[in-house]
Amino acid sequence: MQRRRRFKQATSLQERLTEFAKVARQRAKAMPPGKDREMLLRQAREADTGSHIEE
Repeated sequence: MQRRRRFKQATSLQERLTEFAKVARQRAKAMPPGKDREMLLRQAREADTGSHIEE
């Protein structure tokens, strides 16, 4: 039987989601308008929503 590799997260889920949203917005700002940029902005909005739900 295989054992699961488990580890403790150093930061909370809310902090990780907030950081992901910030990085995604920075990356989207550097991209030209298009499908990929919109996808990053959508992911950032979803991460913000998730962090607010976690509150």
